[in-house]
Amino acid sequence: MNHIRAGLFILLIAGLGGCSGVRTTLVGAPPPPSSPIQPDAPAAPAPASLPSSLPSSLPPSLPSPSGLDDYKTQVARHVLQHNPNLAFSGTLPPLMPAIVVLRITVDRQGQMTGVEVQRSRDANASRVAVDSLWRSLPLPPPQRLAQADGKLTFSETFLFGERYRYQLRSLEPPQAGE
Repeated sequence: MNHIRAGLFILLIAGLGGCSGVRTTLVGAPPPPSSPIQPDAPAAPAPASLPSSLPSSLPPSLPSPSGLDDYKTQVARHVLQHNPNLAFSGTLPPLMPAIVVLRITVDRQGQMTGVEVQRSRDANASRVAVDSLWRSLPLPPPQRLAQADGKLTFSETFLFGERYRYQLRSLEPPQAGE
C-alpha cells in the first residue's frame, strides 16, 4: 500500500511540473450551462447567474477550524457531500487521468470571491472541479482564518480517477515520506 501511495505522490509531483499555464475562472463569470462531462449519475446544474443562484443560507455550523489544514478538510468534505456522484472511492490508479489544482478565495461567510485553475492538463477535468465548487456554495466559513481583508485564499487538489470522478487531496492521508 505504501508503494502505491509513494508512486502516486511521485506522479503528482511529476505531473504538476509539466502542467500548462494558469487559466483563470472568476466567480463573477458563472460556468457555462452544460458541461461535456457525463458522469453515471446526473450532476446538479451549474448556476445560471451569480446573484440569483447562490444559496442565502450558510452550511450547518461547524466547529471553528484549528488551522488551514482543518479548514481545507471541512471544505473537502462539504464539496463531496454536494457532489456525491463525482466522488471516486477506493485506490486511485497508478497513472491518474487528470490532476487539477484550484486556488480558491472565500469571504468570511464562505462565499467564493475567486477561483482559478493553477494546474491542469485536462480542460474537462478543470470544468468538473470548478463546477463542483459552484454546486457546493456557500462553503464553510473560514471564521478566524480570514485575513484582515475578510478573505482566505487556499489551494485544493482534485485527483481524478476514471469517468471524471475525483478524490480531494485534503482528505487523503499523507503520502509516504511526507
